[in-house]
Amino acid sequence: MTIAELLARSESLANISDTAALDVALMLGHCLQKNRTYLKTWPERELDTAQLVQFEALLKRRQQGEPVAYLIGSRGFWTLDLAVNASTLIPRPETELLVEQALACLADYDAATILDLGTGTGAIALAIASEHPRWQVVGCDIQPEAVALAEQNRQSHNINNAKFLQSHWFTSIPAQQFDLIVSNPPYIDPNDEHLLQGDVRFEPRSALVSDKSGLADIEQIIAAAQPYLKPNAWLMFEHGYDQGSAVRALMMAVGFEYVTTIQDLASMDRVTQGQWKAEG
Repeated sequence: MTIAELLARSESLANISDTAALDVALMLGHCLQKNRTYLKTWPERELDTAQLVQFEALLKRRQQGEPVAYLIGSRGFWTLDLAVNASTLIPRPETELLVEQALACLADYDAATILDLGTGTGAIALAIASEHPRWQVVGCDIQPEAVALAEQNRQSHNINNAKFLQSHWFTSIPAQQFDLIVSNPPYIDPNDEHLLQGDVRFEPRSALVSDKSGLADIEQIIAAAQPYLKPNAWLMFEHGYDQGSAVRALMMAVGFEYVTTIQDLASMDRVTQGQWKAEG
């Protein structure tokens, strides 16, 4: 079968994916080890038997709902192509807002120290580190498989100003203070019906779900963050579209200032940040 004929198979994904054509193109490109430009340039190329068998297997798994990122083992984030696996969340475009806000808050810093809590693939930490080689970024995750994956991504992009370690939030973080602490923690209510839909069915539940209507981990981080923040340092979170006011209240209750919520491109509350008060 030709590339063009296989691209047309996207119709079989129409009921389960809003990006069916892209899904098929990514899987086909993975099987051929070619980019999407190649697929458009050589639509009459025939796949060999091994490539066709591989594609059919991936398509069947996608038809059953398995995320494309897990099928092909990678996902683009910021300017990076990151390895992913089932031990971590799949990096999402809306999380790039967290990177944008981090860069904006520290725009005047020639040197800075940043901590990324719950780093997963290392996406946030590596995106920030890639933009400012003089900044030092630490990423941590409770799952050793995630730490290993983040380190793999660091090495593949030769980003030398980031490092990763295993820690449940601050538990194993060496005593030090940071200019910024950033986190995309679990924030979905355990009873949220969306957990039974789409890609999240295949992602690790521990990275998605948090008690107290999704706010337990955010609350825990806020309560423990102060000793790790320099005067005038920032703390920021990604959170759910309906959690902005609650996160703001939690931050202001312990003394954060300039607490604001930023909306994503869909005009949904997505990131809340606050500045720790200066000494004196």
